Amino acid sequence: MATTPARLSKQARREQLLDTAVAIVRAHGADGLTLVTLAEEAGVSRPIAYDHFATRPGLLLALHRRLDERHRAAITQALQDATPSAGEIARVISTAYFTCATDMPELSAVSAALKGNPEMEAVQHESTDSYTDLMAAALLPYSGLAPRALRLGCVGTLGAAEAIAAELNRGRTTLGEAVTALTDLILGGLAAKGEGFTGR
Repeated sequence: MATTPARLSKQARREQLLDTAVAIVRAHGADGLTLVTLAEEAGVSRPIAYDHFATRPGLLLALHRRLDERHRAAITQALQDATPSAGEIARVISTAYFTCATDMPELSAVSAALKGNPEMEAVQHESTDSYTDLMAAALLPYSGLAPRALRLGCVGTLGAAEAIAAELNRGRTTLGEAVTALTDLILGGLAAKGEGFTGR
């Protein structure tokens, strides 16, 4: 059982509990995460865990949001550091997406555990919209497509990225192959009607 400081602010305690939840999912899978196991591993009383998350789905949803925010922040930072060209932006989006997918397998595990949960469906729609907007904004300067058409293309590309990530997590492809495939898909979408496409 881990030991923790006796007094933390509510927000600091929540962060500590979510860090512990990530470790539990990584070690034992999402099935191993309950409010009871969380309390035991975090070294807190069960009422504290219940006070923060109320139910197991509540805990899983909070953890999903935490991991998703980290994923999005990593892509945002990578885009800010990227050389401004279509090829580089496409490569950075692809690399960041799959690096996060492999570095944070907990996100897929938590998503699977929440399958069929109505609130999770809303969270996933929100997440997809956020990723789509981020990707479309980054690619807009290099595409001749109208913003709405570009955004729709990004929706399709993210669907492909999710499928490629599943192959990657199953060991059926390598990180390099996954990045190349997604980069080509992104650039192909820009080249289809993109007068502003500048190549790699």
